Amino acid sequence: MTTVVLGSASSGRLRVLRQAGIDPLVVVSDVDEDALRASLEPDTPPEAVVAKLANAKAVSVAAQLPEDVAFDCVVLGCDSLLYRDGELYGKPGSAVAARLQWRSMAGSVGHLLTGHALLRISAGVITHTDSETGSTTVHFGRPSEEELTAYVDSGEPVHVAGAFTLDGLGGWFIERIEGDPSNVIGLSLPLLQRMLRNAGLSVAQLWTR
Repeated sequence: MTTVVLGSASSGRLRVLRQAGIDPLVVVSDVDEDALRASLEPDTPPEAVVAKLANAKAVSVAAQLPEDVAFDCVVLGCDSLLYRDGELYGKPGSAVAARLQWRSMAGSVGHLLTGHALLRISAGVITHTDSETGSTTVHFGRPSEEELTAYVDSGEPVHVAGAFTLDGLGGWFIERIEGDPSNVIGLSLPLLQRMLRNAGLSVAQLWTR
């Protein structure tokens, strides 16, 4: 059976796959995301930025795979960033940054972009590559100061792209979305299904029996 390798430490992405019937092997990449973003041209389109990050992660993970896994597998690399008002926002990294970001984006609209890179590997050789970016429009609510303080103190927004989640505490402050909800969590199932099909695989073949 083809092994699905998830090149991400994201618990959200892992949960999305498991709930959809796939229990992947998790191998975290050693890509320095900040350094890679800094190396890109300033006018690189936001969709291309997340795609390049996702591809770098997939390639990094593919190089780490043991021979038995690389005999028959697909490697999935993903990266998510929030695009709003002409700027890309990743993980705030601190409570102060998360609070400031929420104060600026409350009541606004952003686009959660998730780059997906898929590598099909057979007998240790990459036989197919694909890269796509999913986009979901997010309408942010206006948490009260008390709610925002409690949310920031929870630690959740500090370590997630855009300083929010849809499937966690942050979901209380999302008024609505337009597009694929799983893409906001970090992995678009409809998009991944198409990519797998292009690689000659059906999702039904990969479901955990």
